[in-house]
Amino acid sequence: MEEKKMSRRLWLGGAATAAVVLVQTSVGKMVQAAVPESDVLADPTKVIGAGPSPSGIPSAFEHPVRIPSLTSSRTPLQDLYGTITPSALHFERHHGGIPVIDPAKYELTIHGMVDKPLTFTLAELKRFPSVTRTCFIECSGNFRTGNEHMTPQEICGLTSQSEWTGVMLSTIFREVGVKNAASWFLAEGGDAAVMTRSIPVSKGWEDAMIVYAQNGEAIRPEQGYPARLLLPGWEGNTCIKWIRRIELSDAPFMTREETSKYTENIKDGKIRQFSFVMDARSIITFPAYPVQLEKGWVEIRGIAWSGRGKITAVEVSVNGGRNWAPATLLGPVLDKAHTAFRYLWAWQGAETEIMSRAIDETGYVQPAYQDLVEARGSKGGYHFNPIAVWNVQRSGKVIYGGK
Repeated sequence: MEEKKMSRRLWLGGAATAAVVLVQTSVGKMVQAAVPESDVLADPTKVIGAGPSPSGIPSAFEHPVRIPSLTSSRTPLQDLYGTITPSALHFERHHGGIPVIDPAKYELTIHGMVDKPLTFTLAELKRFPSVTRTCFIECSGNFRTGNEHMTPQEICGLTSQSEWTGVMLSTIFREVGVKNAASWFLAEGGDAAVMTRSIPVSKGWEDAMIVYAQNGEAIRPEQGYPARLLLPGWEGNTCIKWIRRIELSDAPFMTREETSKYTENIKDGKIRQFSFVMDARSIITFPAYPVQLEKGWVEIRGIAWSGRGKITAVEVSVNGGRNWAPATLLGPVLDKAHTAFRYLWAWQGAETEIMSRAIDETGYVQPAYQDLVEARGSKGGYHFNPIAVWNVQRSGKVIYGGK
């Protein structure tokens, strides 16, 4: 009886007047929902709050959301803390919609130039020794420009970072006995587009994974549930989601997605193919549009990453690129992972431009937009990673400086 009374008090005395209430969805699931701010008591210590729910959600006062389009959605980089992207905010990109796959019926077939072709169920994949690593995934088309009212999310929000858990592809290669002559493998997805890419076998032996968990939970449907291929540091479209087949061969397969798509025009009428690795990049996430600054000390914050290894330095300019100073990297600095950085700046109220550039362990330095245009002979496209410029106006308003 006391338990029933408490439940009633939680509903009438607490949840109904707090920032969230428990409501039942059409499928019977209890979730928290926001209530008008006018209904929130000034002193939350005077009323019992809402009780636990089956699945937690962000506070009603927080509103980080992805920006969706027809085939993709972008991570709100400017709203995140640290370097791990919440699973619900991981960017999304697909070619034929999100398939519904019953994990009890899921299978991954490995065949071609192997000693013993095998088909694995999800349960069988989970019997192999599991590995967990943190790394980013980035779409090779992760660049937009256009107007001054663009956030980091809109400019390069097609990158996210998770803690991934699964089995090393090298473990599976040993299980099926990959032949020495095999130099490429085809990865095929189970979506309506039957997304396929040719991948060098060397990457499979190096650090590729078949992952089935993300940030401590089963991988989400839009990220490839029940399993996807993970190629750390390589363009996202090669990390085939809903992976169902791997075929070993001695040559690339020249699929639709690597001939008519995911190639880049460069100078002299040439086209670059199989440019898998994502080059070093960084972006300042604060201050950025639509932040309004006040004079005084400002902690410039951002993230940097490279598909070629670790970030070794990030440099920041607060005077339009005339001078550069080292930012502080915030650990842990991981291989092929987003790395947070910060730089303390005393803003005196003058109009200026602020920007960052990443340097990775190969010595590669993130280029300026005009340098990329000159080198590529184009003003955008795949693998376009220019320095992002923010204009700080005298009023303190921060807008995107574009190129």
